[in-house]
Amino acid sequence: MERVRIKICGITQNIDALRAVELGADALGLVFYSPSPRAVTIESAQQIAKCIAPFVTLVGLFVNASPDEVRKTLAQVPLNLLQFHGDESPQYCEQFAFPYIKALRMKPDVDVVSVMNQYTSARGILLDAYKPGVPGGTGESFDWDLVPKMGNRPLPIILAGGLTPQNISEAIDRVQPFAVDVSGGVEKSPGIKDQQKLTDFFAKSKR
Repeated sequence: MERVRIKICGITQNIDALRAVELGADALGLVFYSPSPRAVTIESAQQIAKCIAPFVTLVGLFVNASPDEVRKTLAQVPLNLLQFHGDESPQYCEQFAFPYIKALRMKPDVDVVSVMNQYTSARGILLDAYKPGVPGGTGESFDWDLVPKMGNRPLPIILAGGLTPQNISEAIDRVQPFAVDVSGGVEKSPGIKDQQKLTDFFAKSKR
């Protein structure tokens, strides 16, 4: 199996961004959704962006944001990828003419392949746990058997939802995702990463 990419989401401070990159993060996620305890201001996002090494993807996460809000953020923060984590339609996602991934909350009856075929312009589909009223960062996992098998994936799959240093090895073995996305599973408090958990997560991911 090829190397699994790692995205550390919910970055709110420079020290966590630097440590994640040092450990080998392929991408860092900034949350532009004010109700989230991991939300960042434009000013904080700009500071984090300045300290990121080259070839690390900076991802901006939005939840049912107005198009103006997304455009204003793109004008002020040097993002490389957009992540839409709400009910955004393919047409909504495409209007920015910018690379994006679409998050899908894994309800028991969800047809992942059908959703992938709707978002053909996406760079990938992120699969996250479903919890009513909570768009992401639930800290819960979902039934990995719901993920389409390798030969039936129109788009790369990014696995999220309740990942921790304790379960990441099993998650990668069972799902074989293109990438994994972790936030709460490597934190000591919302938005503040735990350095030991980060270290352990990377070690278990790359074993």
